[in-house]
Amino acid sequence: MRSKNIDATWFEYERYGDADVLTRRTERLEPPTGDQVSVEVITTSINHTEVFLRNGNEPEWSVGPWPRRSGSDFAGIVTARGPLSSSFPVGAEVIGHVPAGAHATHLNVSSAALVAKPRNVTWETAGALYLAGATALDVLDDLHIGAGDTVVVSAAAGGVGSMQVQLAKRLGARVIGTCGERNFDYLRQLGIIPVRYGDDIVDRIRAVARGPVTAYIDNFGKDGADTAAALNVPTERYRSSLDRRDIELKLLEDDPAAIAHGTDLLGRLAEYAHVGAFRVLVSGLYPLDDITAAYEDLAKLHSRGKVVLATRPVTTYRGLRARDVHEAT
Repeated sequence: MRSKNIDATWFEYERYGDADVLTRRTERLEPPTGDQVSVEVITTSINHTEVFLRNGNEPEWSVGPWPRRSGSDFAGIVTARGPLSSSFPVGAEVIGHVPAGAHATHLNVSSAALVAKPRNVTWETAGALYLAGATALDVLDDLHIGAGDTVVVSAAAGGVGSMQVQLAKRLGARVIGTCGERNFDYLRQLGIIPVRYGDDIVDRIRAVARGPVTAYIDNFGKDGADTAAALNVPTERYRSSLDRRDIELKLLEDDPAAIAHGTDLLGRLAEYAHVGAFRVLVSGLYPLDDITAAYEDLAKLHSRGKVVLATRPVTTYRGLRARDVHEAT
């Protein structure tokens, strides 16, 4: 079955720059070919790695010829199937990933990059799962985090960190999250031990660790190696922000092995979300057309969890957020 006469809108850029270089484009969506399906996107999200790519801070990485499209995470509804696609019927609710192009109303994507969306997982959560969640889970897998571990995760309230601490706890670890004091209550609600950044952080971590720290995950990128060394964390159980960057870029590759690995991680994340193993905090929900404002929000580095874009928002009215009130006082 194929849907007909669908106009797809997406955001792309023709040069490096900030979010204001993103341009809205609309064209007729081509019918899906091979094992592709057409998906009407309901939600998608934004990530710091997309900013680095768009700003030209990853010059060795290419997401295709100019103009380049934006976005990797999405969730939506299958509207058409290619002749070789048999995995997802028309009307199926799916979660997916692409190297670029998810910031759109509709797209064609290989069935190999999709998993079924559990009915009890909200669209906001589903559209925010892939890059941050897959990165978080890949690092935990790499370190073999489990029962008996005491793990420190920096930037623990961010997009990757907030999922990582919850998943590590689910795997049986005792989890310490470093963050600013305004995020303490949020982490405590997740069952995570918060520790403030800054001078004497090693002493503060030791005071709550109740024994040796067995792993350290640095999502912050400042003094992580020194802190881990001072805590006597084994070198092989430390992961830096550069390690995280490498993982994220690999998750955006479009070769079959990379796609299969990313989809496996996404399927596990969907199941974890289904059973309530973690929650995605959506600290900003924007209409897709407000993508520039969403990226400006992300750039402030104040948002907890994820910033999500919706193609069918109930309202475009922007209410006053609690974190904005807190930051203004």
